[in-house]
Amino acid sequence: MTSRSPAPRSRRERPAKPALSYEGIVDTAVRVMRAEGLQRVTMRRLAQELDTGPASLYVYLANTAELHAAILEELLGAVDLGPGEGPGEGPGDWRERLAAVLASYTRVLFQHPSLAHSALLARPSGPNYLALVEAVLALLHEGGVPDGQAAWGVDVLLQTATAIAAEQAGRDQDAHAEDEHGALADALRATTPERHPRIAALGADLLSGTPEQRLAWILRTVINGTLVTPRPEA
Repeated sequence: MTSRSPAPRSRRERPAKPALSYEGIVDTAVRVMRAEGLQRVTMRRLAQELDTGPASLYVYLANTAELHAAILEELLGAVDLGPGEGPGEGPGDWRERLAAVLASYTRVLFQHPSLAHSALLARPSGPNYLALVEAVLALLHEGGVPDGQAAWGVDVLLQTATAIAAEQAGRDQDAHAEDEHGALADALRATTPERHPRIAALGADLLSGTPEQRLAWILRTVINGTLVTPRPEA
């Protein structure tokens, strides 16, 4: 007795696929990134997940770089922008609150190491990114930073925070990072005042402090520099 092949199902019997949308594509991309890493978030992979062809996705997103920017924009919704008061109304010094906003942004990237590197080039433009930029500018304005310096400063502040996150993410993913750090520490300890007087004078202090302490100091340094460094004349 021969086995019969299953009868083909009519298209009408199959459940209808949900309509494609920008939000649905980005949600799927975030889910794939959380499960498999950013390197797996490609147009072909998303098309697989959404049961469609890659060409259909290009209607909503021009390329992979735009897709990564959309993922970053989605995750920026988790950045703590502070209590929400207007300029001059928040508790504490404006520098401390600005550093806290930038540290929160950096921690969001820390949670997604592969995205931290992409964020150096990604240029999101959605409401979450604009809210972050507005929060930074409002705090700079509260601190009396001239508008021209604030306009350039917001870019420097976010670039600095992004670079810190990308550097830390690279170290966390590098299996040899701890050995390299140990080798650097040994090299610094082995210096002599005759050959490297300033290294010998500072010694272990060159590598002192926790990552959190160094992050806080770097952010405050850039904030203070934005306040006191005038823009060059046109």
